[in-house]
Amino acid sequence: YGGDLEGVKAKIPYLKELGVNAVYLNPVFRAPSVHKYDCIDYFHVDPHLGGDGALAELSAALHDNGMRLILDISINHTGTAHMWFNRDGLFFDKSQGAFNNPGSEERGYYFFEEGTDRYLGWLGVQDLPTLNYTSAELRRIIYEAENSVIRKWLKPPYSIDGWRFDVADTFARNKEFQLAHEIWPGLRKSIREENPDAYILAEDWGDCAPYLQGKEWDSPMNYYGCARVFRQFAGEPDLFHARNPLLKEVPYKMTAEDVKARVMEHLAKLPFAIWQNQFNLIDSHDVPRLHNNPKINSDEYRGVIIMQFMLVGTASIYYGDEVQIDGRTSDNEGCRAPFPWDRDFRENDTWKFYQQLAHRKAEDRLLAEGGQKFLYAAGGVLALARFTRERALVAVMSVSGRDEVIRLPLGVLGASGFSGERDVFGSPIELLAGECDRHSVRMLVRAHKAYLCETVFG
Repeated sequence: YGGDLEGVKAKIPYLKELGVNAVYLNPVFRAPSVHKYDCIDYFHVDPHLGGDGALAELSAALHDNGMRLILDISINHTGTAHMWFNRDGLFFDKSQGAFNNPGSEERGYYFFEEGTDRYLGWLGVQDLPTLNYTSAELRRIIYEAENSVIRKWLKPPYSIDGWRFDVADTFARNKEFQLAHEIWPGLRKSIREENPDAYILAEDWGDCAPYLQGKEWDSPMNYYGCARVFRQFAGEPDLFHARNPLLKEVPYKMTAEDVKARVMEHLAKLPFAIWQNQFNLIDSHDVPRLHNNPKINSDEYRGVIIMQFMLVGTASIYYGDEVQIDGRTSDNEGCRAPFPWDRDFRENDTWKFYQQLAHRKAEDRLLAEGGQKFLYAAGGVLALARFTRERALVAVMSVSGRDEVIRLPLGVLGASGFSGERDVFGSPIELLAGECDRHSVRMLVRAHKAYLCETVFG
């Protein structure tokens, strides 16, 4: 749409005002498409986005402002126009590349059927030929060598702070060649050698605990333990099942008990240090934006976002969610519209809501280091606490169609009650007397409402 890296740099003051402390960009490397997951050259930033120099300038500016930069890459496959594959000679002479030169070294970078031009495409997509990591030279070029793809962008002048790996769940896993758990530790080693603090973020929509034991990934795109769970609790079909024509028709309403079980099923298999790395998201470039679904109640939407920010780990804002960007839910392109810079969005309640949550998430030690506990989960009402020895925050979310009274055992946190008569966002906290010991409170939760409450200790 005409945007470029210089434009992102120009918006750093806006990002700081919102409360953002890291930026994750979808692929910026040279590619013919808008989405750029069909790379033609990993070693250069697309000139339409400003080229290599623009990335170096953006990285420096972000670092000068105390912010980090994560780049997206697909090293599972390339585009057919990539210099190594070069099927149609669109950008490179046909004298180079695997498709037209069966005897070339690049031929071994892909899966070709012997004696033919038939090749393996990612999930059968012929525009995205799959890379073959049985090739030692490919491994060297991608991540092992000092001048490899992965190392180059971690080094000055780019000095990125992490990688997001596209389709990581299928990476280096092709029929009889199951190399994932051989390749990932090597990738991690190369990344850590260049930047010991670099973030390793991987796309996976399911239970990926084997990758999260400290030797491979730092986090998945946490659909499994966040986006899929809370969007379904708010009333949508499961994001993963919605892609299956049979499963998406199965009627099912997720309960609060289910939410608690799913979130803890994900986290219970992981060290707490990995909990703290979790990339918790609700929306992304691969799913319709939740607020664009007309069936989602606006108060319940706020509850989903509060829960996202309360979970241990980081919280990702997909650009434009904070201003309720327009879009449609029928296809992927419906969630990828340009940012509406012409709006006066700073006076919008949703923008202020995101800003308050983002600053609290970035600045409050409790949300970085505190423990996490579900205090209540029944039917359509859920309560989640974050706590230290000195403080606690309690989030309550209702998707119930009626007002309900719940019992919150604040004593297990060391808290004796709520601070004041209103929550963080000004909503009344309605407590009822009776039927509780001194370690609990009874709270009236209004239908469809969400709360974020400070507590009192002692």
